[in-house]
Amino acid sequence: MEQKHLGKADTAFMAACTGLIVANIYYCQPLIVLIAREWGLKESAAGRVTYLTQIGYALGLLLLVPLGDILERKKQILITTLVAIGALLLAATAQNFFVLQAASLLIGISSVVPQLILPLAAHLAADHKRGSIIGAIMGGLLVGILASRSVSGTVGALFGWREMYYIAAGICTVLMVLMYYRFPDSQPTLKSNYGELMRTVVHYARTHPRLREASVMNALSFAVLSAFWVTMVLFLSNAPFKYTSAQIGLFGIAGAAGALAAPLVGKMSDGRDPGKNIIIGLILELLSFGAFYFTGSNIILLLVGIVLVDVGHQSIMVTNQTIIYALKPEARNRFNTVYMTSTFIGGAGGSAIGLWLWNLGQWPVVCAGCTLIILVNVALFYMFRPATVKKALI
Repeated sequence: MEQKHLGKADTAFMAACTGLIVANIYYCQPLIVLIAREWGLKESAAGRVTYLTQIGYALGLLLLVPLGDILERKKQILITTLVAIGALLLAATAQNFFVLQAASLLIGISSVVPQLILPLAAHLAADHKRGSIIGAIMGGLLVGILASRSVSGTVGALFGWREMYYIAAGICTVLMVLMYYRFPDSQPTLKSNYGELMRTVVHYARTHPRLREASVMNALSFAVLSAFWVTMVLFLSNAPFKYTSAQIGLFGIAGAAGALAAPLVGKMSDGRDPGKNIIIGLILELLSFGAFYFTGSNIILLLVGIVLVDVGHQSIMVTNQTIIYALKPEARNRFNTVYMTSTFIGGAGGSAIGLWLWNLGQWPVVCAGCTLIILVNVALFYMFRPATVKKALI
């Protein structure tokens, strides 16, 4: 892989790496019921591992990803993957829930490798192909997020929740070896120390309104997505469905099918008014929670909603990510830090809010609360980008 050139095989390999590593964060979701059963916890209490992992991911994004602008990227990717392997093994061998929670936080911190790969890919891509390449790699990442639930649900039902973490550690070990041979060296152009680097992260967040807007909107979008996936496990494990973890995990396939839209969204972001993509995404999210609210015992409505909510989120996420990567090329890691840290703070908050809404009034209240968050996002879009809205509606 040479500077400013990424072949199809290179892009596919990067997409596979991002998908398989980011999956570490989401394996726990279908396993909530099994974890609760082992230690006699309420299912909503066991669900804490989901947002602790997302909080860890946000911390990793904030503290580790900016280093990609001053460190050799390949070396950073390999070391971070090695830490992820250790964290996964700690989770697999946890003897109490406290240790599992600590391991979940570490898994999140060390699973930021996809957010180190994305700026590397953006750096290597030709300008006129950057949107489509980011979209393709994001497609791999999103398939990993969504397919991970199917895999972990099945593994948990057949072998137990611990075995999923052992398998994940093995996958990361194989990937670390392959990345060592396949990824190019990528020397940074910025000469700085860590303190100065973090100060510039704050500076960029303060001085680039488009970065702030993209970060806030994507955080809210990811909040509703996270709230849905966490509470869906509780929804389907109770009456009238009473599904097993394996059956619940299979619903990730519907989400993975929706994730295949990411490369298309990326191509649409090349040379098209981005406001249209964002508006479409927000509308799809609203339609999805309408389908969820009226699901009842009709599983078809749930499946339709899953595809809609995932395609909607991708339309918002990939479009905004393409925009921020074009703002200041030499600072892509730091821009990505602001954007993705905000995203996963939103995701962690969404998971926690989803569990709170579930305890408050179960599925109908979850759907109503998430719809309200989407409407807030619509209002922010009109507030942030009136000119873009006007263009998009013409």
